[in-house]
Amino acid sequence: MDPPAAPKCDVAPATASAYLDPHYWDQRFAQEEHYEWFKEYSHFRHLIIEHIQPTSAVLEVGCGNSQLCEELHRDGIAELTCIDLSSVAVDKMKKRLLSKGYKGIKVLEADMLDLPFEDEYFDVVIEKGTMDVLFVDSGDPWNPEPVTVSRVMAMLEGIHRVLKPHGIFISITFGQPHFRRRFFNSPTFTWSVEWRTFGDGFHYFFYILKKGERSSDNTEDTEKIEVLPSISLFHEELDNEDYLFRTNLDEM
Repeated sequence: MDPPAAPKCDVAPATASAYLDPHYWDQRFAQEEHYEWFKEYSHFRHLIIEHIQPTSAVLEVGCGNSQLCEELHRDGIAELTCIDLSSVAVDKMKKRLLSKGYKGIKVLEADMLDLPFEDEYFDVVIEKGTMDVLFVDSGDPWNPEPVTVSRVMAMLEGIHRVLKPHGIFISITFGQPHFRRRFFNSPTFTWSVEWRTFGDGFHYFFYILKKGERSSDNTEDTEKIEVLPSISLFHEELDNEDYLFRTNLDEM
C-alpha cells in the first residue's frame, strides 16, 4: 500500500499545454515538494530491477521532484545522475538529497533535447512521464505535428547517443504502443523494443529498449497485443494529474 499523500498546493495547470512552458515548472517546483507521475516506485519495481545492475551508470531524464533516484539508490544503484531543465527543481533536489545523506547522486540542470554527456556514457537511461510532456499539443496522435516529431526525435537521438553499446532505455509512460512505435522503431536507432504494463484498472506502459539488439528484419511481431480498456472509464484509478496525458481512442 502506498503511503498517504502529503498535502500540497494546487499546482495543476489550467490547460495541458502549460506543461511545455519552463516558467510553469519553475513556479510549480517552488511550491511543491514531491509528486510522482505514473505511480510510485513500488508499482513497477519488479520490472525495473530486471534491467539495472548495482554497477550500472544510470541517468534519470526529467527528475523534477520525484523520489525515483532515492528508491534506486536504496536498491543498491550507486552511480546515479539526474537532470532537469528547471533550476528550481535541481536546487531543491540537491538540498533534499544532501539532507538525507545521498551524497553520491549527481543532479544537473540540463535540457533533455540536448544532453551534455559524452557518447556511450550510461548503461541505463530512464524517463518517467517526461516524454509525455512533448505530446501535450501534438494534435492527431496518429499523425503528430512536425514540431512534436522534431522534439521527440531529438530526445530519443540524444538518449541513444549517450547509451553504451547494449545499454538500456526505460520509458514509463501513458503512450500506447501504436503511438510510440513510429518513434522507437525509427531507422536512426539500433535498439530492440519490448513493453510491459502495470496498474490496476488503467494500464501504464513500461518500455524496454536495448541498444544494439534490433533484429535485422526489424519485425514487430514479438510485441504482445492486448485489448486496452478505455481510459475514460478509469479516471478514479489515475493519479491526480495523470489523466491530462491520456489519449482516449473512443473520442477520436
